[in-house]
Amino acid sequence: MAPSAMSRGRDNWIASLSEAQPVPYWLEDPGKPHPEPALTGTETCDLLVVGGGYSGLWAALNAKERDPQRDVVLLEGREVGWAASGRNGGFCAASLTHGLPNGLARWPDEIHKLEELGRRNLDEIESAIVRHGIDCDFERSGEIDVATEAYQARELRDWHRELTEKGLADGIEFLDAEAVREQVNSPTFEAGLWDRRGVAMLHPAKLAWGLKQACLGLGVRVYEHTPALTLKQYGAGMAVRTPYGSVRAHRVALGTNIFPNLLRRVRSYTVPVYDYALMTEPLGEDRLAQIGWQNRQGLGDSANQFHYFRLSADNRILWGGYDAVYPYGGRVRAEYDDRPETYAKLAGHFFTCFPQLEGVRFTHAWGGAIDTCSRFSAFFGTAHQGKVAYAAGYTGLGVGATRFGADVMLDLLDGERTERTELEMVRKKPLPFPPEPFAWTGIALTKWSLARADAHGGRRNLWLRTMDRLGLGFDS
Repeated sequence: MAPSAMSRGRDNWIASLSEAQPVPYWLEDPGKPHPEPALTGTETCDLLVVGGGYSGLWAALNAKERDPQRDVVLLEGREVGWAASGRNGGFCAASLTHGLPNGLARWPDEIHKLEELGRRNLDEIESAIVRHGIDCDFERSGEIDVATEAYQARELRDWHRELTEKGLADGIEFLDAEAVREQVNSPTFEAGLWDRRGVAMLHPAKLAWGLKQACLGLGVRVYEHTPALTLKQYGAGMAVRTPYGSVRAHRVALGTNIFPNLLRRVRSYTVPVYDYALMTEPLGEDRLAQIGWQNRQGLGDSANQFHYFRLSADNRILWGGYDAVYPYGGRVRAEYDDRPETYAKLAGHFFTCFPQLEGVRFTHAWGGAIDTCSRFSAFFGTAHQGKVAYAAGYTGLGVGATRFGADVMLDLLDGERTERTELEMVRKKPLPFPPEPFAWTGIALTKWSLARADAHGGRRNLWLRTMDRLGLGFDS
């Protein structure tokens, strides 16, 4: 592209953002429910769930479905689904390990069991959505990992061959450049791996709101705008203090993810990574015909600094990813949810991928914090002699995996030995992140190295190879 044409293209990309509202598209849905009242006074219960995102909602719902007589209370500091659970891309994956490559590298002896449990978990999510009548635009359309460079296409082909040899390629199809462009037409696509059944697309906020309604219908007492301030032992159980009251419970499940855990010793295992997304205006039939996408799969590219993109129910394109921003000190602040420089970058990448959509406008642009850990997938544990359980560290693939994590927490609180609790993934924790300034320095060096690898044919430098050997990383 000539410099003048490039400049005009950049101006058009920026202009596409002129009317974008800096709020999550999903949370603006007109069907958003009113919040439940805050807790005032003292409550008692069998199980207290802290956190009104997916982790907490699934824990409360599954606890009642396991034992309808169990008395369950759920506390949410703001409103159900307002954080990561209501502002993610809506990719509900079967993988419990942040993808097969990560799972195979870390738990090769358990990978077949982990994949089986993940498929079962996704089936159970779909069954729960049907059983409780949750209207969340659930589509089991699968996902295509696309290559945008020749070396990535070779890597995808080699990876598919390896999965086939290990008996892990069921439902996964390799697509060459012509085949992948028949599915979604982008001049940048060189190849793809289509996981036909292992991923569903959904409206993330509607899922959270539907789970809340299902919990209420089963008798869970939900209190919103009720942050949990402290956690202490109280007799044979636990007590949690809130701004206007307290809850005394026999058992406590903590689903607070990136927000400060009530167990201080758990906090060093996660850091916040800020991720950003754009949403286009609805595409008409002519625009859709230009890019195909008739099978409505989710897509993600194969770079280290990757994009994820999908169609909404009303045929908007969500386009997110690439930048993964770690704030010094690991602080979670509302001001980090809006990052115009990243929006501009994402808009440029969008029109590079889909030049035939020039002139399309973005209506929403937003960000939010992901809880990442050094092994990229959830970890679990208990405290206070088994009266408290926690799950955290989903690293951006929690829409599906949080249901599994909720079941792990319930197993641990019930003292049950199950196929879940016997997993090495559940029994062992990742390495914690170091204190500052070492965390920021290490993450900055990792991000620089990943960008450099993307620019040099995927070649990983000494720092990344060392991190690989130690089983450490940084991702979103």
